[in-house]
Amino acid sequence: MTELSIPKNLDECEVYYRDRPVGRLALQRSGVCIFQYDQNYLKEGVSISPIHLPLETTLFEAPHNLFEGNFGVFDDSLPDGWGNLVLDKYLRNRGINPEALNPLQRLSLVGATARGALEYRPDASIRGKLRTIDLSQLAQQVQALYASKEYDDEGIETIFRYSGSAGGGRPKVFVRIDGEEWLVKFAASIDPKDVGVQEYEYSLLARQCGLEMAETRLFEGQYFGTKRFDRSQEGRVHTISAAGLLHADYRFPSLDYLSLFIACRAITQDIREVEKLFRLMVFNVCIGNRDDHAKNFSFQLIEQDWKLSPVYDILPCYGFNGEHTTTIQGQGNPQRSDLLACGRGAGLDERRMNDTIDEVLDICASKKMQRKDLRLR
Repeated sequence: MTELSIPKNLDECEVYYRDRPVGRLALQRSGVCIFQYDQNYLKEGVSISPIHLPLETTLFEAPHNLFEGNFGVFDDSLPDGWGNLVLDKYLRNRGINPEALNPLQRLSLVGATARGALEYRPDASIRGKLRTIDLSQLAQQVQALYASKEYDDEGIETIFRYSGSAGGGRPKVFVRIDGEEWLVKFAASIDPKDVGVQEYEYSLLARQCGLEMAETRLFEGQYFGTKRFDRSQEGRVHTISAAGLLHADYRFPSLDYLSLFIACRAITQDIREVEKLFRLMVFNVCIGNRDDHAKNFSFQLIEQDWKLSPVYDILPCYGFNGEHTTTIQGQGNPQRSDLLACGRGAGLDERRMNDTIDEVLDICASKKMQRKDLRLR
């Protein structure tokens, strides 16, 4: 069993971006974090969270009622859903109460293995080179853990190593395939057995509808995989979710697409990125992907510019009470007029929006992958 050393009474940690100090994160007695940029980073760096952490000398304080007193951009580095399930069981297996850890200790456990490009020191993460593994064997271990069945020390450590800071509800692992890093998903107990096949087919449909998506594959005829878009030949790519960017609670309906459009235009300064987001909204409505919560949209820092990330988690879902988690003009079950009004609020061209809606509708209908109750014609 690998030795695990979690810093005790940790109340400060350093944040790094590609081995460059970004700033210092500290935990106040109140349990709320504060952050300040490194003086050298202020001279030449780029804001890691443009709305809530602009590049200023200010001492920033995190929101009191979100992210357990942390900032959204750093909370993005932590596991949630499946990742938290794995982490908690891994810690309890070692006699450690996960509920006793503060946000900085959790960031320390992530260390240099977080999603995106940020790293945290002191680094208590367990690192090891990703290697090609037997997906079927790993799937069995994952299912045993997911079902709370018996598992040995080696099994839980293997799953922890490969799950890392994974988010979302479905079991997933990070693996190396053909020399590249991939995220591979397995079916949860409530999923249909062919959920991997379904997600792969919708990824193909998304590309046909003009959405930008990382390469996807169907491994062994059942496991959906997508190449990691937070990794590149140039290095790790800083990525922030809409939840992290806007300090929005992704567990509940907290956004409208108009808010996303406005934020997208503000940080990218590029109307083409807003058009991409509009196309994604139309696609989600067409296929019935109502699980469009604030963590299912992300932005990436490419060189010195912010861009919309490739799309992900594209699959019909019931959503929040059968409605879109991110509303469209306040509507959970929108009509065409709602989509157009939402786009107009962000300054999009009426003709181009209508063309996008018709294009996506026609492609989804031709593939027989369109919601039957859709009212966009």
